[in-house]
Amino acid sequence: MQDSPITPTVDFDRDGVQHGFLKLPHSHDTSAWGSIMIPITVAKNGEGPTILFTGANHGDEYEGPVALFDLAHQIKADELSGRVIIVPGMNYPAFQAGRRTSPIDGGNMNRVFPGDPEGTFTEKIADYFTRILLPLADYVVDFHAGGKTMEFLPFCCAHVLEDKEQQARCIDAMKAFNAPNSVMLLEIDAANMYDTTAENMGKVFISTELAGGGSTSSYTVGIAKKGIRNILRHAGITKGDLEVSDTLNLDMPDQRCFVFSETSGLVEHYIDLGDEVKTGQLIAKVHNIERTGVPPQEYYSGIDGIYMGRHFPGLITLGDFLGVVAVPM
Repeated sequence: MQDSPITPTVDFDRDGVQHGFLKLPHSHDTSAWGSIMIPITVAKNGEGPTILFTGANHGDEYEGPVALFDLAHQIKADELSGRVIIVPGMNYPAFQAGRRTSPIDGGNMNRVFPGDPEGTFTEKIADYFTRILLPLADYVVDFHAGGKTMEFLPFCCAHVLEDKEQQARCIDAMKAFNAPNSVMLLEIDAANMYDTTAENMGKVFISTELAGGGSTSSYTVGIAKKGIRNILRHAGITKGDLEVSDTLNLDMPDQRCFVFSETSGLVEHYIDLGDEVKTGQLIAKVHNIERTGVPPQEYYSGIDGIYMGRHFPGLITLGDFLGVVAVPM
């Protein structure tokens, strides 16, 4: 396979703090010899573990980028034992456009891994992470939120893995992050995700879903910033005690957790995030907006648990995610 077309302007092996770019050539109408310039910070001090922080894997999810741009501004090499790599805008074209997917090629970054150096722009970025950045890392933290279309109870998550020793390390990292909710997350389709690629390399990987709606709050950004401080201490890269508060441990045992819309229309929510639900309980109705006098379609929980996430906009279409229920552990 050919070399990556991406060129870093930082030296990953040099001590100190460096702010630079991952430079990907992009010839277009307004810049014939232009480039996509993805901001990156590398901070290193001697030997020690490496942690890779990423945000805006989806470009309309903002808690991670806010916390990571702040970290890049504040970080000091002499306070580290090891290396920190910070990429606040992983799918940078999508992030610049405020979209989940890239405006250049339509690529959903978290569905194209391991990527391709000869593929689309999104696949080229994914390939660089797969072949260059992930091999450097011991810990990987990928920040997500609900974006413009979903809303969640703020949580940090890990996955069920075949390697139970690796799974235990991921769970320990999730606990150290100490979000208000800690979830063993069941993915709808994990085959081409960044998560899966990192886990298949044996990395300690954790992720988040921090609220949603395509914006931020001081509360959710605060969760991200505290989690960053905690995971750096947990990895032994910085010193200090973990900042610990209560967390609700949740599990997603099977597909009964998910509810998807089989109609299009106007959503009427019948429960709120954080509410306890029972199997068969009404969670939402979808009203037909094309004419009056038509009864709404009703949707029910398939499992007992806590209402953890839901569709965010008022309108919904056939096949959209409607809600998800997780089970307290």
